[in-house]
Amino acid sequence: MKEILVSLPYFGPISQFKELVNPLKVWVEKEDNFQKQTYRNRIYIYGANGKLSLNIPIKHLPKTKVKVHQKYSEVKIDNDDKWQSVHWKSLKSAYQTSPFFEFYEDELSPLFRKEYLTLYEFNRDCLETVLECLQVDLDFEYTSEYNKQPEKIADHRNLINAKSRISLPEYIQVFQEKHGFISNLCILDLLFNEGPNAVAFLKTM
Repeated sequence: MKEILVSLPYFGPISQFKELVNPLKVWVEKEDNFQKQTYRNRIYIYGANGKLSLNIPIKHLPKTKVKVHQKYSEVKIDNDDKWQSVHWKSLKSAYQTSPFFEFYEDELSPLFRKEYLTLYEFNRDCLETVLECLQVDLDFEYTSEYNKQPEKIADHRNLINAKSRISLPEYIQVFQEKHGFISNLCILDLLFNEGPNAVAFLKTM
């Protein structure tokens, strides 16, 4: 059985779910450090004006003379600015006319009503909810220690990097006629546009 190692993003880009849909053992990284410019606290969706970034605000550690790395699993969310309401309204605005938004709305909306203290806990629930929506039953576990160069396992943790440009096959998107196809958006873009066909699409990529 093929084993892979992935990071835990905010929902995650389509390129990561491409690696998750085949029968395999999945290890989800829990012990890494938090890094900026990654999908750990941001997603890209397709809005009426094109590609739109939604970011989860986090509480940063106090600045010190010595750079301190913060463990991802310990990063706390800054809930003062009511980001969940903003993100859900943005998702509804972008996808309420898509073929399958209403089909998954009741499963996803509770994620934006429950207050989470840590980014890790929220992202964990996002992953598990999307897997349920996709009806993908994975054998996965969370890591207990950080291994920079794991052996005998396919390391896909680099897919957490939001700066990477990855070209993927096209599918029909809500605002495609306005701005063209936008590749490798958040998995929700594929889910809302392709619905139950999303897994079959991922497996052919």
